[in-house]
Amino acid sequence: MNEELFYAMALTRLTNFNFQQALELYKAVGSAQQIYEHRNDIGDLVEACSPRLVEALKDWTEAMKRADFEQKFMQEHQIRAMTPLDDDYPQRLTECADAPIVIYYRGNADLNQSKVVNIVGTRQCTQYGKDLIHRFVLDLRQMCPQVLVVSGLAYGVDICAHKEALDDGYETVAVLAHGLDQIYPYHHREIAVKMLNHGGLLTEFMSQTNADKQNFVRRNRIVAGMSDACIVVESAAKGGGLITAEIAQSYDRAVFAFPGAVGMTYSEGCNHLIRDNGAGLITCAEDFVKAMGWQDDALRQQILSDGIERNLFPDLTSEETKIVSLLQQTNDLQLNILSVKTGIPIGQLTALLFQLEMKGVIKPLAGGMYHLLM
Repeated sequence: MNEELFYAMALTRLTNFNFQQALELYKAVGSAQQIYEHRNDIGDLVEACSPRLVEALKDWTEAMKRADFEQKFMQEHQIRAMTPLDDDYPQRLTECADAPIVIYYRGNADLNQSKVVNIVGTRQCTQYGKDLIHRFVLDLRQMCPQVLVVSGLAYGVDICAHKEALDDGYETVAVLAHGLDQIYPYHHREIAVKMLNHGGLLTEFMSQTNADKQNFVRRNRIVAGMSDACIVVESAAKGGGLITAEIAQSYDRAVFAFPGAVGMTYSEGCNHLIRDNGAGLITCAEDFVKAMGWQDDALRQQILSDGIERNLFPDLTSEETKIVSLLQQTNDLQLNILSVKTGIPIGQLTALLFQLEMKGVIKPLAGGMYHLLM
C-alpha cells in the first residue's frame, strides 16, 4: 500500500466524518501525506481550518494504528482502497463537496463506466414495484447494454434492483453502510457474494463499523454522487429513497420516479416528488433513455440486434461502404471533408448520405456533420 493511501485512511479517523471540511482540507493541501507533514502548522497553511480540527490533527498516533490494522485486514480479504487521486476512484464523486477521502472496494466492476444509474426506494416493495423493476431493467439492458446499476443492498427495492441486474447480465454495485467485514442484512449475503464477480461492494467505512442509523444517510450520498441518474421506484411519504433523490438533486444529477395509484402508501413519495418537480415522471425504460439523451446507444443496440454488424454491410453499395469505413476511422465528419476523403462529388455524396440515414446507419448533426450510429 502506498504512503498516501495510508495517511488518507488515518486522516478519515481524525476528521470524524466531517466530510466537507475534510475534503476541503485535502484539496487545499494537495494530499493526506502533506497534511501529516504540516500537522503542527496546518492552521497557518489553511486559514479556513477550524480550531477543533487543527487541534485534532496534531496527534496521529491512534489514527495511524487504526490505519495499519485496516491495511492488514485489506490484504487478507482482497480489498482495494482508493482516494480521489486514484484513477479507479469514482470520478463522478469528485464533483461532490462531501465526497469521501477513502473508499473501500471488493469487486470487478469499473466504477467509472460511461453510464451509471442508481435504483432506490422503499424497503416494503410491493408486487407493483417488483414488476416495475423487472420490466425497467430488462428493457434498459436491451437498449443500453453497458450500464452499471447501483443500490444499497437493503430490503425491498434495493435488493430487487441488484437481483434483476444480475439476472439480466448487468454489473451491479452495492454501497454499504458498514465495513466490508460483514453483510447487512445477513439474508442478502448470497446475492452479495454473486456481486463480487459481477459488480462489487463499496463503502467508506473501515472494518468493525456497524450499520448504525446515521451511516445509511452517509451511504446514500455515495449512491447519489457516483451515478448519472437516480430512479425512485416506490417510496412512502418519507424514506431513504427520497433522501437519496434529494441528495442527487443537490449534486445536479437527474432524478426520476415511477408514479403510483393515488392513496397507495408506497406511491406517495414518488407522486409527491413528481408533483413538486423533484423528479421526472417515467413509466418505462424508453422514457428514461430519451430523458437522458441515450438514444444513440439504444438505436445502435437495436441495429445490432437486427443482425447488422459494424464491419459487415451486405446491403450497402460500394460507395456507401466507403463512407461508412471512413466514419468508422474518424467519426463525425463534415460533408465537404467526407467528399474530399472519399473522392465522391458533393451532389452524389448528399444522395448517398440520405440513403444511409434511411437505412439507420448514420444521422446528420448540426453544422453539416454526419455521425455513424453503428
